[in-house]
Amino acid sequence: MPLIFILLLFLVSCGGMTKEAPASHTPLQEEAPIYPDYRDVAIPWNIAPLNVMVDTHGEAFAATITATSGKQIVAQVDANKCFFEADEWRELLEAEKGNNLSVTIYAKRSGAWKSFRPYTLYVAPEPIDSFLSYRLIEPSYELYRQLGLYQRDLTSFEENTIYENNNTFSADDNHCINCHNYQNFDATNMLFHVRASHGGTVFVANGTAKKMKMTADSVLANSVYPTWHPQLPLVAFSSNNTGQVFHLADPSKVEVVDYASDLVLYDVQGNAITNVLRTKDYLETFPHWAPDGKRLFFCRAYTPQLAAVPDSVRADRVIHLIDSMHYDVMSMSFDPVTRTFGAPQLEVACASRQRSAAVPRVSPDGNYLLYTEGVRGQFHIWHPEADLYVKDLRTDSVRSLTKASAPGPDSYHTWSSNGRWIVVASRRDEGSYSRVYIAYFDAEGNDHKAFVLPQYDPEHNFCRMKSYNVPELTRNAVKTTPDQLRQVIYDDAAMQQVVYEAKE
Repeated sequence: MPLIFILLLFLVSCGGMTKEAPASHTPLQEEAPIYPDYRDVAIPWNIAPLNVMVDTHGEAFAATITATSGKQIVAQVDANKCFFEADEWRELLEAEKGNNLSVTIYAKRSGAWKSFRPYTLYVAPEPIDSFLSYRLIEPSYELYRQLGLYQRDLTSFEENTIYENNNTFSADDNHCINCHNYQNFDATNMLFHVRASHGGTVFVANGTAKKMKMTADSVLANSVYPTWHPQLPLVAFSSNNTGQVFHLADPSKVEVVDYASDLVLYDVQGNAITNVLRTKDYLETFPHWAPDGKRLFFCRAYTPQLAAVPDSVRADRVIHLIDSMHYDVMSMSFDPVTRTFGAPQLEVACASRQRSAAVPRVSPDGNYLLYTEGVRGQFHIWHPEADLYVKDLRTDSVRSLTKASAPGPDSYHTWSSNGRWIVVASRRDEGSYSRVYIAYFDAEGNDHKAFVLPQYDPEHNFCRMKSYNVPELTRNAVKTTPDQLRQVIYDDAAMQQVVYEAKE
């Protein structure tokens, strides 16, 4: 073996890591300047290690985690980055469910160790679902390339590809992937959309994938935002005519607007699509089933001023009305036997307050309705004021989640299957890139400070020039391979056509 290869292997193996718990140190009154900010957060006991980097001067650094029992683990340190060994971390968290851990960061200055004021990690007794999927995409893009769907194992740092589109420009093959969704936190049944070249909706049911053309003459437009029924082979979609407005001078940067939108119901087994709500005076979007499958929540804006506007000028009219478009949260009862819906009823009144709601999600126990609230429209991904709100469905009280939210846009979010964790895509860091944040929602309905998705290299989230979009939790992993999905997507001749079924 060449000597240079041996030396390189040695350097990679050792990596300059040190592992030290200073025997003596002088306490400082200041907090440790760390990134990410994991200070005083509640974490699931099955989460991957929360490695940090220290942003201050020092000749060397160290970090320890100490349990109330006295058990301690020591970080491996490379320059200013502190890494907790996975097995030690996992063993400590499993033993300390429901307890606090004390984290101390040390810096060596002028040959002497200094310790920053310790911070706390509360180890919640409830786990989080093991898998999180998301889309990675540049915040502003012109070409449908170099984006895809990915799946992260939250108990480790492993990230796998669900499907990636083409990495280089191709006029014949450029396509977008979006709106992935699963049935009841189970990746066995899933779907996502493909737009532009090779367009269609990909359904995966019990390991078999197919591509569907989800348009019909009696349906407004393509199917967009999906929600699987928790028990039945049904998917409710919004059907949207959508466009984008790029601001020249506005903190929102991009405005996504609906020129028209309805609700439809798709029978996966029967391959039949039906209009649920098709109205001229309202825009309906973002459907979501209650966990018992007997109620459908959605967002609705009252827009009678658009009813008589011709399609040829509708887009221009909507753009000029965007500041006055406000969505309420609504719901309809659903009979699983007859598959019929009741009349819409108001859940959260936002329009009367000149506010606007998006992405309603009901907790798995059926007690809480989580949504984002902003000042206009229904696409809050660029709205700086957009925050998380929750309605207690037992008491009808509504409040903002002041601890889980932060300044900067909070947009797509989801519950964990046990209802104890909220995951949200947020631009709270620097305003341009959406990153995944996780917040504890305890059994008393209290939200806790959110923490960013942990990465092995704590600098990873800061350096990754992609936005995380539509985080979705599942208990298991997607088994269909990227190659299997690519074969289905590129086989345009095999795409099936949905059949419209009129309501009686």
